[in-house]
Amino acid sequence: MRSVAVDTKAKSYEILIEEGVLDNPAEHLEKVWTKRRCVILTDTNVYPLYAKKVSKNLSEAGFENIVITVEAGEKSKSWQTLSNVVSQIADFGLTRGDGLIALGGGVVGDLGGLCASLYMRGISFVQFPTSLLAQVDSSVGGKTAIDIAQGKNLVGTFYQPDLVLIDPLVLKTLDERVTVEGYAEVVKCAAMVGGTFWQLIEKIDDAQAILKHAPELIQRSVSFKAEVVTKDEKEGSLRKLLNFGHSIGHAVELLADGRLLHGEAISIGLSEVNRIFESRGLTEEGTTQAICDRLQAVGLPLEDELLSDFRVTDIMKYDKKVSKAALTFVYLKKIGEPEMFSVSLDELQRFIEK
Repeated sequence: MRSVAVDTKAKSYEILIEEGVLDNPAEHLEKVWTKRRCVILTDTNVYPLYAKKVSKNLSEAGFENIVITVEAGEKSKSWQTLSNVVSQIADFGLTRGDGLIALGGGVVGDLGGLCASLYMRGISFVQFPTSLLAQVDSSVGGKTAIDIAQGKNLVGTFYQPDLVLIDPLVLKTLDERVTVEGYAEVVKCAAMVGGTFWQLIEKIDDAQAILKHAPELIQRSVSFKAEVVTKDEKEGSLRKLLNFGHSIGHAVELLADGRLLHGEAISIGLSEVNRIFESRGLTEEGTTQAICDRLQAVGLPLEDELLSDFRVTDIMKYDKKVSKAALTFVYLKKIGEPEMFSVSLDELQRFIEK
């Protein structure tokens, strides 16, 4: 079993990575939770695959539980869904001594974490991520959120889980497009880390290669994220690096209104932000092409017509990295050397124009 430790001021916990770990999650849950009642939050895609099995395993171990299911997709990160889930939690009668398990991808994890942080001002929370995107990124670090009209993830909290259980085998049940979109976050991490991590992704040229190397890709990605989060839990400075490609990516994703998956939008954001900074001489020549080659090798998009939409910069002005009327971009000096650069909101449109 691969294990990555996360040690923040709020909480210390483990990320456990092992094929088949979801066959008996109670074995590991018992090490961090006493017997209690819990809600398993999942979505309509994951429910028929794993929810009944996990629920039965926990029940047999003494964890009384119910399953709450939301519609799969980004639209479930909404006020309405949040309210509905919290109401169902209350109807089940959870107390402060009980817990919530997020069994699903990034949407379920973000929504579940927010519900857990708000209900009775905080109940115990664990993550069982079932998509590559969630396994390498959103299940680690304690960010929770829903979306509003002005942008993605603008309403949320920092709320660390007690445990993250990652089963790479579940990735084999995903559509290829969903596997590939999660890989964009792996490329993001590898580009910032460089070294042997970057050398590893140079071997990845299709979805099957992603699955073959999944345990190592997951471990390397979450190890990098855990290191950053341990030093800067609440995004005061260093943690902003994890938003590499996200300022432009989130804006494009919001405007696409479901046409692009999150990882696809981040792929476009990574390509575009590197192009911008390389064209200005701040990024080593050839870096953009190197990143684009790794994204394109698995079929991720590099461009979209929405990049020329004036609303992109309007949305970016709501970005969480905006401070003192300036937006902080993350870029690469070269592979393995991330940097930050502030652009005033007044100059933003001119700065990102081709």
